[in-house]
Amino acid sequence: MLKKLLIVFFPSLLAVMLPLFAADEFKQPQVTNTERVDFPPGGAIRIDGSYGSLTVEGWDQPAVEITVTKSLRFGGSKRQDQDQPRLESVKVVTQRSSDTQLTISTVVPSRSKPFAGGHDFNPASLVLARKNNGGVRLEYQIYVPRDTRLAIHHGTGLVSVSGVTADIDASAGRGDIMLWLRPGSYSIDAKTKAGIVSSDLTGTALNQYLTGERFTHVDPAPSQRLYLRMGFGGITIKEIYPESEVPVVANGK
Repeated sequence: MLKKLLIVFFPSLLAVMLPLFAADEFKQPQVTNTERVDFPPGGAIRIDGSYGSLTVEGWDQPAVEITVTKSLRFGGSKRQDQDQPRLESVKVVTQRSSDTQLTISTVVPSRSKPFAGGHDFNPASLVLARKNNGGVRLEYQIYVPRDTRLAIHHGTGLVSVSGVTADIDASAGRGDIMLWLRPGSYSIDAKTKAGIVSSDLTGTALNQYLTGERFTHVDPAPSQRLYLRMGFGGITIKEIYPESEVPVVANGK
């Protein structure tokens, strides 16, 4: 009888305890930082070297708010003294060239010194950061004035833009580009090397080299210009109405 109880009890106990051990052992190292910059409507923002998940939303504030969450693939090494320098080795920095121009750059370590405690960085490494990021994953949530012109140069991952009413120039190497647009007048040039373009707006679609697709639509000026380029992945253009948007208040909360 005791043997039967042990046979039943221990597997049940393991079934309860193992998830607890696993949750503790593989707790993902993560850090989140938020920066807010005063920025007038009608300006231009350039986003360089981003990768991972990038979300840009238009709001009615004269400011830009950037929240970046960094985490490690595969749960890290279980040692904070090793994981923290890895997280800090990838930087997201802002630079103003004028009152109406802002650059948001993702800086990764140079190849020669991949993880030097966050002190050795090569500014020239503002290239698409897929190979040098040391397993650091990034999620960006960026709020900008609605009529901000955007130039986005993204590596691998998702680019999502909603509620922006000025020109958008966005390119990515691999992943997806998604635009959520209010009803209006648009001039669209969207192309993929390998993937499809899906649009709620009318236009002309042309398959290229059997794997890629190009979608174009031209409205007379003044129209919002959308220039979109994707390497391997899709481009989606969705039409939304202002009453269906969730209001965004200060600090993104």
